[in-house]
Amino acid sequence: MSTILVTGASRGIGLATALAFARAGHTVAAAMRNPAAAPELARAAAAERLAVTVFTMDVDDDASVKEAVARVEAELGPIEVLVNNACVERTGSVEEMPVSAFREVMETNCFGAIRSIQAVLPGMRARRSGCIVNLTSISGRLASSPMGAYAASKFALEAVSECLAQEVKPYGIRVCVVEPGIIDTDMARGISVAVDASAYPNQRRMAALFVAALKNPTPPGVVADKVVEIADGGSWQFRHPVGPDAAPFLQWRAALSDEAWVEWGALDDDAWYARLKADFGMDVQPKVS
Repeated sequence: MSTILVTGASRGIGLATALAFARAGHTVAAAMRNPAAAPELARAAAAERLAVTVFTMDVDDDASVKEAVARVEAELGPIEVLVNNACVERTGSVEEMPVSAFREVMETNCFGAIRSIQAVLPGMRARRSGCIVNLTSISGRLASSPMGAYAASKFALEAVSECLAQEVKPYGIRVCVVEPGIIDTDMARGISVAVDASAYPNQRRMAALFVAALKNPTPPGVVADKVVEIADGGSWQFRHPVGPDAAPFLQWRAALSDEAWVEWGALDDDAWYARLKADFGMDVQPKVS
């Protein structure tokens, strides 16, 4: 079976993806920044006797990525599938969020994926085979405040992925993006916490949306299973929305003009909640006690 490299495997979708590949019979290199702080994957793999090896890899650092990829290939063999999952998220208005936070999000979510791609691609190209799965988000196709930094990084990764897919298809290398909706992860739970210290209402409203969505949570395993299906199935399909709300959210956005989308995001609270309910069928307005 194949050797799979999964970045950001310490928790959430990355952890679930590493386990799903191993359960499917693959050899998994699970990369994470600080393995000592995230022992859950190693414990689960040991309990099930799965072929998962944890590697230290910081996707923000050129040397760390190159060294980790070299170690994986030396110990486990050529990397046939790369899953770029490592991700961070920061919410806040464009005015109030420090530029350093924008840089941090772009560094991990976009540049980190590029570093990993550049490290594995020469081998894939030489073998004329391989699969690169980039975890983006529905936020890579729709932008809604206060997700400006996160959406920017995911829009960027989608664009890079489109270009990459064109470049490497002649070498037999498949590239795709997986676009989860709201998945029950630590990141989503963090977004669901309202913050009052802002001149703008958007974070509080987005928090309410996430609270409502997480009442019927979609587990990370749903995304993991899709990634394994893509890698094992040989499909050349480029975009894969995942989760029960992903395609509906994208269809909703596609039905609105850019100006109508901006207008929706600029509404006052009561009107915003009312439009969300009317357009998307979600009653997320917090109840006044």
